[in-house]
Amino acid sequence: MAGRSASRDKGGGRADIIVSFGGGMLRLAPRDWEQPSPGGMKRRELRERTARLRRLDDILGGGDTFRVYLGEYQSTKKLLREASYSQETGRVLLSVLSEQAQQAGWEAFDAGRTADATGLYEASASAAAEAGDKELAGNALAFLAYQTLEVSRDQASRSPHGHAPQLAPWRRRVCALLSERLAWANAVAGNAAATEAALVAAEAALDEADDTPQRDWVAWVDRTELQIMTGRCWTELRRPLRAVPTLESALAQYSDTHARDKSLYLSWLATSYIHAGEIEQAAAVTGRALTLSAEVASARPRQRLKPVIAQLSSHRSLPAVADVLERAEAA
Repeated sequence: MAGRSASRDKGGGRADIIVSFGGGMLRLAPRDWEQPSPGGMKRRELRERTARLRRLDDILGGGDTFRVYLGEYQSTKKLLREASYSQETGRVLLSVLSEQAQQAGWEAFDAGRTADATGLYEASASAAAEAGDKELAGNALAFLAYQTLEVSRDQASRSPHGHAPQLAPWRRRVCALLSERLAWANAVAGNAAATEAALVAAEAALDEADDTPQRDWVAWVDRTELQIMTGRCWTELRRPLRAVPTLESALAQYSDTHARDKSLYLSWLATSYIHAGEIEQAAAVTGRALTLSAEVASARPRQRLKPVIAQLSSHRSLPAVADVLERAEAA
């Protein structure tokens, strides 16, 4: 969910990472907001804290972070309920609450808690609408749609997608992100033309000259991420000649410190190699994905690798495949 290509040291354990991200900033108590004029400083502190904690998702899975993000959401919800503040500050708090609900929802989804994720995404959409933040509301709905597709692929054929909507005058990275998600929905539905149109729209949005400050929650949307989504879409559409070079190029720039996401993306590369009939190469890539996902508190890499391993199982006679299957069975 955040900028993935930069390399980072792994540092300490999971608990140490959480403390280092969150321990240096005190949670804002309701009484801090009851002053006659809280001003912009505390609003800025809360936004900065939310942005800072969002970086945990770069390196940890939802099993480690869900409670952290849920606590942040509940704390801001308490502020809204108990504190005194101006109408402007109320809008800012609602916008932050919406961001926090989305992040907590994403971690719940990553941890396999889909019911919790759905409730948080719906709460995010409601808070964003009340704040008048159309971009954030649109992203909450996109999160809901993405989760629905991942949980039930049957929904893809029943849901209308089509070509990229007109998102201007929204910020370019927001437009790129929502266009990417539309591309994915169309790919899952098997609509190649609409998928390509949405990917072109995402690229155009990233190319757009725009000096408007971008939202922190789309800071991770860049050309590498677009390449990865493009490769995923072509994999879903069973077009390995397009998918493989795109994914190989993007993943070469992706640090192994982002183990959850890289293992997920490697699973699509492995799938494309299977589609191309390159079984031993698919086994090698699957092995890398298994290694990266081993220590990540996330349900999604294991879920994503299950069908890949099932497809490889019919080639057990190949030594490279047999080795990967043995590792998968032992995990």
